[in-house]
Amino acid sequence: MKRNQSAGLLSSGGFRLGVFTNDELDAIHQSTLEVLQNTGVAVYSAEAREVFARAGAKVEDNLVVKIPPYIIEEAIRSAPEKITLAGRTPDRDTVIEGRRVLFTNFGEGVMLADPDTGKLRSTTKADLIKTTRLVDYLDSIDIFEKAMGCQDRPEKSVGLHNFEAMLLNTTKHCFGGPENGRQAERIIKMAELIAGGPRNMPARCQVSFITCPVSPLQLVEECCEIIMTSAKHEVTVNVLSMAMSGGSSPVNLAGTLVTHNAEVLSGIALAQLVRKGTPVVYGSSTTALNLKTATATVGSPELAMIGAAVAAMARYYLLPSWVAGG
Repeated sequence: MKRNQSAGLLSSGGFRLGVFTNDELDAIHQSTLEVLQNTGVAVYSAEAREVFARAGAKVEDNLVVKIPPYIIEEAIRSAPEKITLAGRTPDRDTVIEGRRVLFTNFGEGVMLADPDTGKLRSTTKADLIKTTRLVDYLDSIDIFEKAMGCQDRPEKSVGLHNFEAMLLNTTKHCFGGPENGRQAERIIKMAELIAGGPRNMPARCQVSFITCPVSPLQLVEECCEIIMTSAKHEVTVNVLSMAMSGGSSPVNLAGTLVTHNAEVLSGIALAQLVRKGTPVVYGSSTTALNLKTATATVGSPELAMIGAAVAAMARYYLLPSWVAGG
């Protein structure tokens, strides 16, 4: 089992970026609870709306679910602080907890500069296989995120091809986004085969899922399905907001963080309501909108500031975090 060194501990004198004070984090949390209770989130899955309603949330005719603070607070308390991400074998397991810092590759590429011709083209399954093997070799990368998509495969089954390419070519734990709940079920069946059968699940499950709310404040049907399927099978799910400051969220950092926080916490609450103790990751690919070009400023100082704030918010909740880099 791999346990990385801790970073940012006050006793070690390590690097630390304090974006907000504890009082400011508390203010953001309280503002988030107000948004979830008074504004609510649009939930496009009838099953998910029923789950929230049974717990005491108010479901309105326009599909908006208003979630009282006690549901959110209980969900935060019941989500585990430490998660063991299983590799192909126990020596490839990785623990995420506290201030331990792990690294993964960037993901979801759709175009590739061909290494032989230099021309830009769509990504293929063969590209994903090669990239998976490369990352598997690199000791500095702890877990594997789907680096690119198999765009040479049928659209309805591309998610299955993605996970097949990943699971057959790495010994590391794999993160990726299925298209919906039905596809997530099939990917879990793949993971069962890798683990040696259902009896070894979920302890030896080599996959975790990533799913994204839609900003502002929407849990679309596919997102709900993936969260609920993960919870039913005790599979780790990374609820990852992609709010865009100045576009789909307020232009200021604190306002964006409230929107981001509300989206992630509503997804975490859904997971915990389906099965208390479901392992969840507090995820972020939130950044700022370039108001001149209408593009996401990935790799900008604003992304780094938001990432540091998100990590601080996750630590405030004692949850593992996943923060995008540039």
